Amino acid sequence: MNAASHSAPPLVVMGVSGVGKTTIGQELARRQGTRFVDADDLHGPENIAKMSAGIPLVDDDRWPWLDRVGAVLAAEPGVVMACSALRRVYRDRLRANAPATLFVHLAAAPERVAAQAAAREDHFMPPALLRSQIATLEPLDEDEPGITVIVDAGPDDLVDRILGLLAGERERSEK
Repeated sequence: MNAASHSAPPLVVMGVSGVGKTTIGQELARRQGTRFVDADDLHGPENIAKMSAGIPLVDDDRWPWLDRVGAVLAAEPGVVMACSALRRVYRDRLRANAPATLFVHLAAAPERVAAQAAAREDHFMPPALLRSQIATLEPLDEDEPGITVIVDAGPDDLVDRILGLLAGERERSEK
């Protein structure tokens, strides 16, 4: 981990399932010399069983998981977390634990996301739940700390763009 990562805020790469959160998050973490965590790995077995069966989670399923995600964000400055964070209330819950968190919303056309989700192997989130996620998604509000990036290029180009936008976002938040 480099010295800059100790003062960097935690990042949450957010969006619907299949948009590229893990791929982009891993590359962001690599380039910043920080740790990557996939919030999916913090789900309890009950949540994984429900999603594997094609049953969408309800908020009561999500609160303990979001609290675990928020605890990691609070404990590790600079960490990069892939987390759907689809609704404002979920992002507020994460910020309650880690107020400095910045969000990187990966936005893409539903057709692109569906194709990417269908191509994944060994993932418990079936592509059929994508419709539910798209319906649930609340884009970042103007007052939320973060950026929105359209997924219209390969991972390296997207990460270049994200790092440039984040530099500007960090400058604004320091003023």
